[in-house]
Amino acid sequence: MLLDTWLLYLIACIGLSLSPGPNGLLALTHGAMHGSRKTLFTIVGGATGFMLIIALCMFGIGALLKSSVVWLTVLKWVGGAYLIWLGIQVWRSPPITGDIDINASRASGWHLYRQGVLASITNPKVLLFFSAFLPQFIDPQGSLMLQFFVLAGTFVAIECIVEGLLANMANRIRHWLKRVGRGFNRTCGGIFVAIGAALPLRA
Repeated sequence: MLLDTWLLYLIACIGLSLSPGPNGLLALTHGAMHGSRKTLFTIVGGATGFMLIIALCMFGIGALLKSSVVWLTVLKWVGGAYLIWLGIQVWRSPPITGDIDINASRASGWHLYRQGVLASITNPKVLLFFSAFLPQFIDPQGSLMLQFFVLAGTFVAIECIVEGLLANMANRIRHWLKRVGRGFNRTCGGIFVAIGAALPLRA
């Protein structure tokens, strides 16, 4: 993967990780309830789920792309349209407040890990997003396994950093989002729209 392509992917991953989502909200609430150290189980669980989803999307997409370059073009345009639609949805979504009714009893690490996994793999938007997102960066002529480690590793690293920060600053971030959550959503939504409009036009 070329450096400029990877940097664009990195920026897109940061935008995705910063946008409101179930795993980020879960890390936020678990950080406030159980502490940042214990929330590491939640974060690792989410990372596991994302790795599984990326593997499923990427290897399936890779086989499709190798069979027809036309499908690559189709997926890029459909994917771009989906990213624009997702950006509009994020733009219009209500701000995150963190006020969630969750059982605050002491939970085991395995329980938190399982919640993290389920939050990522049971969200259909995650599967749809990566199905639309990954074709923009896959080289059908390159090693799919190597690209998997680069793409999955980059996203999971960014996601873990963001969720770790959310867990560590749970209380302050929750109050901040109550004040500026609408602008935050619009910033993230704008990133998705810009990426969706630009990526299908790249060679």
